[in-house]
Amino acid sequence: MGGITRRALFAGPAVGAAGALLPAAGTAAAKPRTVGASYRAAYHFTVPGQWKNDPQRPVWIDGRYHYYYLHNADYLAGEIGTAWRLATSRDLVSFTDRGIAVPKDTTPNGDVWSGSAVVDSGNTAGFGAGAVVVLATMSPQDGPADQAQYLYYSTDGGRTFAPYGTDPVLPNPGVRDFRDPKVIRDEERGRWVMTLAEHDKVGFYTSADLKSWTYTSGFVRGGIGVLECPDLFRIRAADGTAKWVLGVSANGKGAGLPNTYAYWTGTFDGTAFTADAADPQWLDHGWDWYGAVTFDRHAADGTVDDSTRYAIGWLNNWDYAHITPTIDSDGFNGTDSIVREVTLKRGGDGAYHLASRPVAALERYVSRTVRLGDLAVEGTRILDHRGTAYEVSCEITWEQLAGAGLQLRRSPDGVRHIDAGFHRDYAFLNRGPSVSPDMTGRFQESRSPFDPARRTVRLRILVDRTSVEMFVDDGRYTHSSAVFPYLVDTGLALFTMEGRAVFRDVVIREFTV
Repeated sequence: MGGITRRALFAGPAVGAAGALLPAAGTAAAKPRTVGASYRAAYHFTVPGQWKNDPQRPVWIDGRYHYYYLHNADYLAGEIGTAWRLATSRDLVSFTDRGIAVPKDTTPNGDVWSGSAVVDSGNTAGFGAGAVVVLATMSPQDGPADQAQYLYYSTDGGRTFAPYGTDPVLPNPGVRDFRDPKVIRDEERGRWVMTLAEHDKVGFYTSADLKSWTYTSGFVRGGIGVLECPDLFRIRAADGTAKWVLGVSANGKGAGLPNTYAYWTGTFDGTAFTADAADPQWLDHGWDWYGAVTFDRHAADGTVDDSTRYAIGWLNNWDYAHITPTIDSDGFNGTDSIVREVTLKRGGDGAYHLASRPVAALERYVSRTVRLGDLAVEGTRILDHRGTAYEVSCEITWEQLAGAGLQLRRSPDGVRHIDAGFHRDYAFLNRGPSVSPDMTGRFQESRSPFDPARRTVRLRILVDRTSVEMFVDDGRYTHSSAVFPYLVDTGLALFTMEGRAVFRDVVIREFTV
């Protein structure tokens, strides 16, 4: 075939029609599925049943990662409120459900929101050496000015938790949006440090015992919505440079920015964070990597690798969180991103950034590998592969063209597909020609910077039944988006725009978890 234009490439269902393809929760007759088929992810973490949203930072206990997340077992019954549910894993690919760890509605303060767990090895809180302590937001009146921080503790290795009374350990000083405490240990100064989301500010607090907290400073950033789920950590680059990173979940849509995880590199002196630059960078440029947390990478003996962090995000967005066919087909609403390994790298401009790649343990679950070698493409080339859950990787090289990429989850007639690649000066992930959860039609294509003068790009794309995650050039930029293609849409194609390219070392891998 000859070259095709970008408009022709993305021709497909109109926005209204694409929206109509998506069944409303509870509308079983509208489900676009085949008999016996499932929308449950094949190799991503999903809640066993009902609802999940924010991940809570996993902690390492007795040789396993303990992953807590917000869970509502009463979702379909219409009862609101979340508890902390627990899953454990040795490798962050395969998880074992352990049930509710921090229950809801067992105190007058109601349900339990986001926060963080720490292992109190030094018995600073008085619950015993090795006790697991959770600081979490609760809101007895369910109002933004009623949010405060409460303590729960566990003496059985983080399996079950009891409340430390019914009063907050950090009361609300009379402000809106006072939530999501993230606690780390400051060994250098022998105390705990908390970051707290306070509308357009991240507040910093310190404590000797996890029970009494003192405010020390605030980091203010407006223009990217209400800040949530703050994150603070130190990481070392391969060149030996160490940076502190402050992250937040933020909604930058109004400013043409992502709605995911914003971060700044900088310094932290134990009381205040100073950013290297005023504007944040983004750890994901897609639409659906929210409430993300990073956590320590442990070796088998428990030692921490300060050059790599792990990260996991909620593959959803509050704009359409309750619109999903999974609740009808499989009785659940809640899927996470693949766990990522995050490293600190120095760019050509001398500035540092975070790069991501899928967790290495995913390699152990490869059940089938298809190596297609080098493929020349001009226009569209349909591959002889069918699937709803796989990884595809390649390096694209060219002399002159406008863009290139892959059509994922392609329908038999070629009308529906998800497109991933680059166009002139940006990389993109476009879910518009498939079944998108965004009913407005405004948030179909995500973009990140791209330099076409290099004439080469590496892509690694994880496709699962309701998600696509694209890693560009070894994870310098990533895009994660929820998608709900018809389960009969299983095709895969390569494309170019206005020119010819070679897709080198095309490899498709399938996983069994």
